[in-house]
Amino acid sequence: MDLEIPINSLPNTSLITIRRFNQLGIKTYFDLLNYFPFRYEDYSLVSPINKVQPGEVVTLQGQILDMKNEYTKTGLKIQKLLLYDGTAKIEAIWYNQPYLLKLFKLGNKLSLAGEIKNWGKKIFIEPKEYEIVKNNFLIHTGRIIPIYPEKKGLSSKVIREKIFYLLNSDYLVNEFLPEEILKYNSLVKEDYSYKNIHFPENFLAAKKARERLAFDELFVIQLSANLVKQQWQKEKVGFKFMIKEHQEKVNQFIKNLPFILTNAQKKAVAEILNDLSQSKPMNRFLQGDVGSGKTVVAAIACYVAYLNGFQSLLMAPTEILAFQHYQTLTSLFKNYSVKIGLQTSSKKISKKQGLISDFNIIVGTHALIQKKLQFSRVGLVIIDEQHRFGVVQRAALKEKGINPHLLTMTATPIPRTVALTLYNELDLTYIDEMPKGRLPIKTFVIPQEKRMSAYQWIKEKIKNENIQVFIVCPLIEESTVETMKSVKAAKKEYQFLKEKIFPEFKVGLLHGKLKAKEKEKIMNDFRQKKYHLLVTTPVVEVGVDIPNANIIIIEAAERFGLAQLHQLRGRVGRSDKQAYCFLFSEIKNNQAQERLNFFAKNNLGIKLAEYDLKIRGPGDVYGLKQHGYLNLKIASLTDYQLINQTKRAVLYFLSHYSVDNFTGLYKRLKEYQIKQITRD
Repeated sequence: MDLEIPINSLPNTSLITIRRFNQLGIKTYFDLLNYFPFRYEDYSLVSPINKVQPGEVVTLQGQILDMKNEYTKTGLKIQKLLLYDGTAKIEAIWYNQPYLLKLFKLGNKLSLAGEIKNWGKKIFIEPKEYEIVKNNFLIHTGRIIPIYPEKKGLSSKVIREKIFYLLNSDYLVNEFLPEEILKYNSLVKEDYSYKNIHFPENFLAAKKARERLAFDELFVIQLSANLVKQQWQKEKVGFKFMIKEHQEKVNQFIKNLPFILTNAQKKAVAEILNDLSQSKPMNRFLQGDVGSGKTVVAAIACYVAYLNGFQSLLMAPTEILAFQHYQTLTSLFKNYSVKIGLQTSSKKISKKQGLISDFNIIVGTHALIQKKLQFSRVGLVIIDEQHRFGVVQRAALKEKGINPHLLTMTATPIPRTVALTLYNELDLTYIDEMPKGRLPIKTFVIPQEKRMSAYQWIKEKIKNENIQVFIVCPLIEESTVETMKSVKAAKKEYQFLKEKIFPEFKVGLLHGKLKAKEKEKIMNDFRQKKYHLLVTTPVVEVGVDIPNANIIIIEAAERFGLAQLHQLRGRVGRSDKQAYCFLFSEIKNNQAQERLNFFAKNNLGIKLAEYDLKIRGPGDVYGLKQHGYLNLKIASLTDYQLINQTKRAVLYFLSHYSVDNFTGLYKRLKEYQIKQITRD
């Protein structure tokens, strides 16, 4: 039977439970099977009552002889149940769960799993799991049981029951990999894996199941990337760019820049120009630290498109960043006849400014991919901070041209192994050098007792050097969306700093709940030095360029991943003046302290990302705002051995088989590509 059946057809399941499953992204039976446990409890030791010893974790089965609620003097409710299995009697004790006794009836056959404890000479069981025994089927006791991430009000017990139903019905998980690949990589079968990841026969079986399913996940990701790359290489650009004919003008443009390109920028430009001269579309991923000069490299590519008579589209994730790019490009092209437009939800190209087709470069946000927007000759598409866009959005932007060249950029440092796994279909360029004259930002971890001294030092800096300061408040809840609760916290901090700490200075407040025009006004006022300090939440961390802002305070720094701290630190140090980053932390945790100290001593983003990946795992590397790279269910991006193993398996598969002959694999690929991938 097909596992693509919608979850709402699960028998004996309430609408509330269905809704909770949907909130977790579980829409089908197959999705449910792929909601994996994160640990197990071993209740496989089934013991007669007369043999149990204090300290043992066991499963006991017997008939209920008696049940009662007792109340202590302090008001604590204790539930007691007497169980008899023919060898002896034992009391089961719960605390403050009076509803439990309503579930049972005298004479019921009950199975309890938990720890045997003693009070003096008397022994009793403190159950962690229980179930009424029907048809001798045990789900929650008498075996190794799975423990699931309990989110959205769904308990492990409910998830366990639903998955147990699927695994014991006629639903089949078909094998989708060739036998040869399974044997060579010592992998167990697919159906065995699903049974033993959820209800393992033993811990070795659980380990084997996990290995197989992690292999599947990385195999599908890397096969998808390879197929995309193959397809890309077959395509031809709509119109070929002429490079040699315009090389002199390009060289003159570079020479006229207000700064000298670094060697890393020159190398990136050379690689991009070489791509643009080919008949197949460019598909390059440009990675570089905050402030390393990616926008200038992108501007040179746009200039080449302009010289060839083509439009360039540059899409950024936020209005602030789009406006930033618009200003930078306007400044770089001020002495050229390159016409630049800005298209966001609040700033649209008006009829007064001309037709869309009149502009050579159009910078924008999601507004660029509106269906009604028609472009005439798009030859180059640039996507900044591309992981912040959904697959459909990126694909829609690319479709605005006929096989245009594609350049994607990010300032978030991605460890090399991660990049090669996630972006295998891309050609990678890394700008690993900062512009000349930039001083490394000095970073300090400030404990609670030195906070006032730091404030005093900052006051002196503002007075004597007329510099500006960012103060970043963290998001309170673990969410990619800024909540009103977080905004209130930022407002509270703003009031405190304005009234108690910096009353003699002008303090501004910026957060994600403000309207676009309000944000733009505050940023412009800050840029024009109308504020000395700007209190902000991290939702606006990307792309803010205020050369006079030379100090940043990051509150509760331990809440951020190192890569996100690095993004935030990159707001300052954008001039030739010395810049400073203060990490305020009240936590005494040694590991958190060690992380912050490592960050303070290291300015290279890639080094920080590698460290974060090793210490905290892939889920935290990018910070809460930036985990959109990949939602791995069971594989780990730190498992380099498995990454390489699956890479070799994919290359072998492509040279010996066709995906079209493997229906199950084809279906998984399509599902993955719909959810995750576009050519980016």
